Amino acid sequence: MTTAGGQAGSLVRVSGPIVEAIGMADAQAYEVVQVGPMGLVGEVLKLIGDVATIQVYENTAGLKTGDVVRRTGAPLSLVLAPGLLGGIFDGLQRPLAVLAEQVGAFLKAGSMAEAVDTSKKWHFVPRVTPGGQAVAGQLFGAVQETERIEHRLLVPPHVSGKVVSIQPEGEYTIRDVLCVLEGGRGGPIELTMTQRWPARRPRPFRQRKSSNQVMITGQRVIDTFFPIARGGSAAVPGDFGTGKTILQHQLAKWSDADIVVYVGCGERGNEMTDILRTFPTLEDPYTGRRLMERTVLIANTSNMPVAAREVSIYTGITLAEYYRDMGYDVALMADSTSRWAEALREASSRLEEMPAEEGFPASLAARLAQFYERAGLVETLSGQDGSVTVVGAVSPPGGDFSEPVTEHTTRFTRCFWALDPDLAHSRHYPAIGWLESYSEYVDDVTPWWEEHNPDWHEERADMMRVLAEEDKLQQIVRLVGPDVLPDSERLVLLAADMFKTGFLQQNAGDPVDSYCTPRKQVLLLKAFVAFYRRARAVIAKGAPFPRIRQLPIVLDLQRAKASIRNDDEEGLRGLLSKVEEQLAALEREYA
Repeated sequence: MTTAGGQAGSLVRVSGPIVEAIGMADAQAYEVVQVGPMGLVGEVLKLIGDVATIQVYENTAGLKTGDVVRRTGAPLSLVLAPGLLGGIFDGLQRPLAVLAEQVGAFLKAGSMAEAVDTSKKWHFVPRVTPGGQAVAGQLFGAVQETERIEHRLLVPPHVSGKVVSIQPEGEYTIRDVLCVLEGGRGGPIELTMTQRWPARRPRPFRQRKSSNQVMITGQRVIDTFFPIARGGSAAVPGDFGTGKTILQHQLAKWSDADIVVYVGCGERGNEMTDILRTFPTLEDPYTGRRLMERTVLIANTSNMPVAAREVSIYTGITLAEYYRDMGYDVALMADSTSRWAEALREASSRLEEMPAEEGFPASLAARLAQFYERAGLVETLSGQDGSVTVVGAVSPPGGDFSEPVTEHTTRFTRCFWALDPDLAHSRHYPAIGWLESYSEYVDDVTPWWEEHNPDWHEERADMMRVLAEEDKLQQIVRLVGPDVLPDSERLVLLAADMFKTGFLQQNAGDPVDSYCTPRKQVLLLKAFVAFYRRARAVIAKGAPFPRIRQLPIVLDLQRAKASIRNDDEEGLRGLLSKVEEQLAALEREYA
């Protein structure tokens, strides 16, 4: 970092990650500064006269009054360039793998390194010609960042001009000048492969668009019952041990997004270590290559400085917006926004601000809104469609969904995947409770699903009614047992139990069941609905319930999720035929 003309102040107070410095009258809000002899990175939060309140993103142990505070003259900005994919960064975009080689397993105060390799050469292909006009967001060149992802080099926002020169196709570093535009009063504008963008500032676009296309996750309970549209936002609240992290792993691996940004914000060190070790070994199911070739990991564990945890969310969403502007669909997984909110609470208390509910700052709702509103399907400055889909995990203490972070999050998201501890304790994963969860995208994506199955909406509603009715019947069963119920209600209990086991439950470790294609979801749903409707008609004609329960199709339906491959449509259709054949035979017997 460069300082702003050598201007500096001096420390007068240190309180954890919050420090105060005098002699800072010319500083700007959110300007980055370097604190103390080690040059710790900090950010100006508040200015009163010449006294600046600064949030330091590293451990402040060792700082003392009188230490120098140097200004940089710029806000906290990220390096956006080829080489980000496959990277593992902390909240300040420091490359953790590079720093591990330089300083060892533990980061030292003031440790810094280039976010991306500045010496690596990329094969550049020009996309403009001299004499043409280049406007903000326009493609001026491209490099192949990974086998699947073309890194599209765009004219930065708020920049435009006539193309004076463009480098020929060849090998260049991210710092080489590739294109020169005719500028205004400031002279020529030189474009490289690198942009710098303030992490807290949303990147501009032409217009926001409504989305009616499902982001396929391969998880049946989500895609069929609580779908999320491309560019949507979802909350995943759940108590400790309910499977939030595993669910986000599944979404990161199987969602059909082009790019995945995973932000581990304040999670326990052992969980984050497991992610950092596992992800580089995973195979991309869509290309057969490494999953990391389309993934960026942001890692800020609970033992890292609290201020860096707070900024990691903005780092992740800015990287997601950068690839969105290239026309890609990006999925951002934030695990967990509760830890981020706790960082806000600690910083707020250090600033001696008036606390609101449970000690959180009064600005909590506004900060959450600013984050989730950066999701969306947009028309980019280049005229392409791109999207950022945000899935934020929430960790309410004791599973209390009425606490402030969960309550405010539900105000700004349209998808709510509530994790049920009872399901988790019974080893039912994903432990998404079908009675508490909801999706406001159902009507938006119904046309997309009905292209695959015209009866999708009706069949989905049928099984939702069965699950709701089964929940009511369970209250009676707990009092007097199931045997006193009429056969039609015992059928409801059987159908719901079969559906929970054979459709809603999914084994992340099973090579077949870990991912379910939309086509398989459609045919499985159709088979379960057909069984329930047909069995209900057979009971109405006099067949006893125990005979239905003994039919081989009952077990076949529950095992089909793992016994029939995704591409075996013949086997799935055969399941439908068995439903009809076995129940028709039973109906003839009692006709």
